[in-house]
Amino acid sequence: MSTPFPTIGILGGGQLGKMMAAEAIRMNVEVRLLSPKDAGPMRPYAETQVGDWTDPDVLRPFAADCDVVTVESEWAPADAVAEVLPDDAALWPSTKTLSLIKDKGVQKQHLVDAECPVPEFARCETLAEALDAAEALGYPVVLKQYRGAYDGYGNATADSADELRQAWPDLAAGDGAMVETFADFTRELAVQVARRPDGNQVVYPVAYTEQRDHRCHAVEVPAAIDDDIAEKARRIAQRSVDAVEGVGLIAVELFEMPDGRVLVNELAPRPHNTGHYSIEGAATSQFENHVRAVLDWPLGDPSLRTPVAVMVNVLGRREGTPPETTGLSRALETDGVTPHIYGKPDVRPGRKMGHVTALGADRADTRKRAEMAADAIEL
Repeated sequence: MSTPFPTIGILGGGQLGKMMAAEAIRMNVEVRLLSPKDAGPMRPYAETQVGDWTDPDVLRPFAADCDVVTVESEWAPADAVAEVLPDDAALWPSTKTLSLIKDKGVQKQHLVDAECPVPEFARCETLAEALDAAEALGYPVVLKQYRGAYDGYGNATADSADELRQAWPDLAAGDGAMVETFADFTRELAVQVARRPDGNQVVYPVAYTEQRDHRCHAVEVPAAIDDDIAEKARRIAQRSVDAVEGVGLIAVELFEMPDGRVLVNELAPRPHNTGHYSIEGAATSQFENHVRAVLDWPLGDPSLRTPVAVMVNVLGRREGTPPETTGLSRALETDGVTPHIYGKPDVRPGRKMGHVTALGADRADTRKRAEMAADAIEL
């Protein structure tokens, strides 16, 4: 039976919303974006709106003709849009899934209850509880803000009680913060899982992620790890996504430990920086599979198009508005490399302004070309 092309509403107007919209529009799916401020990346699309996304009078017309509403980030006001969503429309991920993920303490405890392996942690309401937990776990520990942390913000490593005392006022909310044992990992890994409402899912290859200054610098796919570790990572990722009943694209960040264990670091209920390589590198990108999943359409093949894919982030190098670029033409001269510039209206040091993806057969050569292209783009 033929049906009209659907409409997707996206809460958010940053680079993730932009790349979701690009894949939807390619399939003639109408897209609406709502952001509380002019985010820049959303500007190329006609159906965009800037307004108070917690106001029912703003949300009601936004959601009126949508078949499904999705979120660019776990902190978007999904609860508010659920109150005004038409009866025949869906919200994915669900408010239940988002409530389990957006608070790191709740997320970690739920994963433990679902028998998913995680680093040891304690949810602490007071500084005294945090100091006792750190003493029990053993220093160093990581103090984590419950809500709103991203790109390295909201976390602090404490090597002593004095450092923990110093970090507590900045990271603790009224209900405290989480103290987690410092995972002395061999490497950080990530797995993207696309899942439909009925639980049908596809799993992307295990990615190796390299962090610099608490931000993702580069992603290599597939990770150069033993097959048994890769299989364990995929299995744990699927179990974690099932545990939160995720729908859409869910990213699972993992630690590979020296003793062969694989532990869950965090979940993100949306397309993720560690999956950006898939736009050029996979048969079906994470953004397309997110669109397919929330529409409850058949999922696409997540396998790699080439033996190796490498993504390197392009970060801001100065403070300024609007962004200015040099070197983009040099990046475009690099064989097998595709640059993405997000279109953010202002730049600051360390801010994610874009990324480049290189494809190839040799890991070292592919990484070299990706790094060269990313270095050439100065923003």
